[in-house]
Amino acid sequence: MPCVVILLALNIGALTAVVARAEGWAAFRAADWAALRFTLVQAVLSALISVALAIPVARALARRRFPGRGALIVLMGAPFILPTLVAVSGILAIFGRQGLANQGLALLGVQGFTIYGLQGVLLAHVFFNLPLATRLILQGWARVPGEHLRLAAALGFDGRAMWRHVEWPMLRQVIPGALAVVFLICLTSFAVALTLGGGPRATTLELAIFQAFRFDFDLGRAALLALVQAALGIGALLLLARLTLPIGAISGLDRPAPAPGGGLPRLTDALAIVLAAAFLLLPLSMVVWRGAPHLPSLPEPVWQAALQSLRVAGLSVMLLALMTAALALAAVYATRAGRAFEALGMSALTASPMVIGTGLFIVAFPLIDPARLALPVTALVNAAMALPFALRAVLPALRRAEADHARLSAALGLGFGAHLRLVLWPRVRPAFGFGLGLGAALSMGDLGVIVLFAQTGGETLPMQLHRLMGAYRTADAAGAALLLLALALAAFVLVERLVGGRKGLHAGT
Repeated sequence: MPCVVILLALNIGALTAVVARAEGWAAFRAADWAALRFTLVQAVLSALISVALAIPVARALARRRFPGRGALIVLMGAPFILPTLVAVSGILAIFGRQGLANQGLALLGVQGFTIYGLQGVLLAHVFFNLPLATRLILQGWARVPGEHLRLAAALGFDGRAMWRHVEWPMLRQVIPGALAVVFLICLTSFAVALTLGGGPRATTLELAIFQAFRFDFDLGRAALLALVQAALGIGALLLLARLTLPIGAISGLDRPAPAPGGGLPRLTDALAIVLAAAFLLLPLSMVVWRGAPHLPSLPEPVWQAALQSLRVAGLSVMLLALMTAALALAAVYATRAGRAFEALGMSALTASPMVIGTGLFIVAFPLIDPARLALPVTALVNAAMALPFALRAVLPALRRAEADHARLSAALGLGFGAHLRLVLWPRVRPAFGFGLGLGAALSMGDLGVIVLFAQTGGETLPMQLHRLMGAYRTADAAGAALLLLALALAAFVLVERLVGGRKGLHAGT
């Protein structure tokens, strides 16, 4: 199967190239140890802060019903498909040197603050991961039957007793998994550290790999750093598998749980919801507000970069569709090797795009100009990175459809082609469209492997946006950020609707 060969080459092959080219441990400098420490520190702190803030937000959303609640919960998934540099642009508009927060402090005669360094990295990571952690914890709250809460209210439980007997036992099962997921995501962060890092003291391993390429062109050191990064990723995945405790099925009638009365619980819940919504909406609003006036006057290189991003995203979606379909069908129909095919699809989580890109660059450099491979390699790596999420969307729907209708198809004498076209596809189509739409959005906003391969004239829009921000061309950067935001959201909606049909995301979830 071609996609199996491709995935093995991307993961095992690239990692093998990294191992073969890596220098000895003696080449690990003091700056590299500092990057390793900062990577771990920022990932741990980001996970702790994100989950700690998500608990009261999820608790408030679970206990309260209000107009727009469903839309707010849907919004909690938006930062996942949001291009990183767009979010960073919005965060800078609020907390940057000339942001609203520092302007307000200046009016009050208070000295401003800088966002660059550890505090900026943590702020951006919390912006991205607070919604994810909230969604994960909210799922745990949804599994607590309303009857348990009604019984607790009838027994006169106060807040402390409710926390001890109902809420904490659930959170004890959900929190470790949420912490591990956020830790894994922050471990492979690149664009955030590239943009908001404060120099040598705020350098992650991903950023150190990039610097070894761009500034020193030291492939041996870059390979060594990539090997350490891959080891951290594998360790984080093992940690995730160990800490994610299964939540036992709890039966109940799923009646709405009574919200606790009293002024203080209502006030704290409202405050948590309002602050979380403002934290998510204000940066995005600033991206639109600041970028709209400059969108028509963007220079030609920005539009060329946008066209390059569209090419990369289009090719990535086609590759993702082929790999998702092949591996999903193999995972369902291969009785003995089904789990192996599924694990192969999830294997991209063990290495970041920068690690895979390092291995591919090492292989390609002696044979061909890497710049000529920028588009296909970036599209391929983006497709592989989105494959685990697409499989998580498609596989449950495919297994459910096969379990419900396989015997009926066999009784009617349908061949595999007819069974696939008439039975499976209509039931899997919404989830398939959602997975491909997600892949299109992620590819459109990715700033990862492209920075290793692309040269002048072959930049994608995220790469061009980073250069504008680095050159302090704030007007053009604001317009480019809005263009990238619009293209990423449009790519998600368009692909999801075209592939998934009119029902789209709602049918897939």
